[in-house]
Order: sequence, then C-alpha cells, then structure tokens
Amino acid sequence: MSGSVLAMIMAGGPGKGLSVLTARRAAASVPFGGKYRVIDFTLSNCVNSNIYNVGVLTQYWPRGLNDHIGVGKPWDLDRLHGGVHLLQPYLGVENTSWQRGTADAVIQNLDFIQEQHPDYVLLLAGDHIYKMDYRPLIHFHLEKSADVTLAVRTVPKYETYRFGIVRVDPDGEVVEFQEKPRWAYSTLASMGIYVFNTDFLIDRLMAQREKSPGLDFGRDIIPAMVSRDKVYAYHFMGYWADVGTVQSYWEANQALLATPPALDLHDPEWVVHTKSEERPAVYIGEDAQVADSLLSDGTRVEGIVERSVLSPGVYVAPGAVVKDAIVLNDARIGPGAIVEHAILDKRVVVGDGAVVGFGKPDVPNVEEPEIVNIGLVLVGKDAGIPSGIRVGRNAVIHPDVAPDDFQRFEGEIPAGTTVRPL
Repeated sequence: MSGSVLAMIMAGGPGKGLSVLTARRAAASVPFGGKYRVIDFTLSNCVNSNIYNVGVLTQYWPRGLNDHIGVGKPWDLDRLHGGVHLLQPYLGVENTSWQRGTADAVIQNLDFIQEQHPDYVLLLAGDHIYKMDYRPLIHFHLEKSADVTLAVRTVPKYETYRFGIVRVDPDGEVVEFQEKPRWAYSTLASMGIYVFNTDFLIDRLMAQREKSPGLDFGRDIIPAMVSRDKVYAYHFMGYWADVGTVQSYWEANQALLATPPALDLHDPEWVVHTKSEERPAVYIGEDAQVADSLLSDGTRVEGIVERSVLSPGVYVAPGAVVKDAIVLNDARIGPGAIVEHAILDKRVVVGDGAVVGFGKPDVPNVEEPEIVNIGLVLVGKDAGIPSGIRVGRNAVIHPDVAPDDFQRFEGEIPAGTTVRPL
C-alpha cells in the first residue's frame, strides 16, 4: 500500500432504528455476537489491514463507547505514533456545534486530519458487521487515479430504500448516485466506506461547508462529486450487514448460528478483537439442554437454550426456556420462565414463570410501526419483568421499567404494546 492512511470511523449516530437498544448507547456500542460490540468489527478490520492511525468520531451517548475503546489496547492501537483518537464535539470560538451529518462531523475535525498528514483518508461506519481487508480497496483507488472510491455491494431489491444506490459504467466509474430512493434503478449499494485523496477531501469539504450548516456524505457530498469528479466503485463480495435496524441486527446475530455461519468468528487469520471481561468459564448444568447457540464467558445455563446468542454473565435458571433470542450481559431468566423471539438488553430480569414472546407475530406496534413489527419483543436495559406475566410479540419494554409498572395490565401485555416507566 503506497502512502499513509488515516481511518475515520463514524460512531456518533443515535441509531434510532434500534429502538430501546440505543436509548442509552450509540449504535456502534451495541453488544453483538455475544462478547463483541458492533464497532469491534470496523476497528479490527483497520488493524488487520495494517492501518494503525484511527480517529473515532463520537457524539450520541459517548461514554460507553469511550470506556470500551479506552486507549485501544485490545486492537494494538495504544501507540505513541498513530493509535486511536476519540473525537467528540467541542465548544470553541467559532465553527463548532453539534454534528449535523456525517460530512459535518468530518468538517469539524479537519484540523485533526491536517495534523496527521495522511495521503489518504478512509471513512468508515461504526455500525456495520463485516470482515474486510481495506488494502485491495485502496489499491483499486490508486489504480484508477480516483478522487474518491466507494465500496459497494449488491443488496436485495426490497432493501434499496435504506442505502445510497449507485450506477456504474463498465470501467467501474460511478455515473449516478441516489440516496435512499423510494424506487431504485439498481441494487448496487454504497456501503458507507469511502477512500479520499486527503487534499481533495479537504478542498471539497471547505468549499461545501459555507453552503449548508449540516452536510451528509450520502445526501450531499457524494452526489455532487459524481457529476464533476472521478468517483469509482469497488465491489466487495464478502458478508456485510448494516445493523442499523432491529431486523437487521436480529438477522446478523442469527446468521452467526447458521451452518456454516455467514461470518466466521473463529478465523485465526482475521481475528475480531474486543475488550474482554474477566469472567469464569461457561457453566452448563446437569439438566440443561443447549443447541445451536453461542454462549459467552460467565454464562450459566440450567434450563433450555436453543438458537440463541447469550452475552457474558447471563443466567438461565432451572426450568427456563430461551429460544430464538438475543440476551445481553448479566440478564437473568428466572425459573420456569419462557423467552422466545426476543432481545433482552443488559441486566434485564425476567421473573419466575413469566412468558416473553407469546401469540401471533402479525399484531403491529402502533407507537413504533417502522421499528418493531417483525414479531420480536424488545426489552430495554435494567427492566424487570414480574413473575407470571405474559408479554405479547412486537411489544417494547423501555429501560428501567419495574415490576410495579406492569400492574395496570392485569397479568398480560398485549402484542404490539409499548410499556414505559410510570
């Protein structure tokens, strides 16, 4: 790879599509695949691609992300030269404010980019799940003498509305770009991964920032470049998931349970690094049954677990059943409880004999119709579900909901109901 590279990871978004999972954390900080956080995959891609100068742009609920990354030691990014830099909005004399778009976030950190003196800037999203060597992408960028190169991949026709959709000529040059179109002429989607020549990026952003107070690469910058600059598309053929919605997050976790898994987390040639917790080994009780599941350090299973992903410290009591579920750190499933088609956030307690996820999946959640209508139950951080209650599918339980908050439901939460603390 000829020339120095600075990676800038966008990790400041609120992740509204993840509902209560991002009520108290950035999307990049959401746990994934048991022991990981979503941002671990992008950080690991950088170091596995020999890119050791990384800036992480934070804004929304940054503390958890900052605590997780720290000085970057798990990724070998605790370095005197280069390393990881956590960049958050700040108050200055001028030209400072909350970030109002991905390009605006970079504009507010142009001084940092200039101080690093990179030849190329690699812009990355912090909420994607994939393994990618960025070196062939950068080599393609140099080979084409491009001003900017986008990584692209084919997506299903029904998902094109979620992405920037591109059309390319036979040489790979982008001739048209649509940002999240209602109707798309192509299924070739931008992955939100861009390689820029540094001077070109700075010149374009400096020229654009006077025209609009809030700029986004997909909405504003890239479409304007297509008509006048050398914009190329690099095809990525591997597994990739934008986990910005509950459904995509669920599907990406479930893909880890396939045979073979869509994403191999056991590949010694491409290790996904993370901040590991000091937890004891997994315990599986004498009468427990576990099938097609991922169990993390510190989990204790004395009941039944099937087709589920359990994060560190989860406890499944005797007689409890967990099926088709994602259960995050230190959640407790009480004796005789049933959890099916659900995502439970950290430290959720499911009382004895409770049922989470009953009934038909076709009753919509009227308060969050675009977020939770896929048959799942979402339970936010530190919520307590009382013993014996039944929670219907497509229900949303907000963080800190206590057992007393369920009294008005007389033992049953109807499907599609949202419960908040009183």
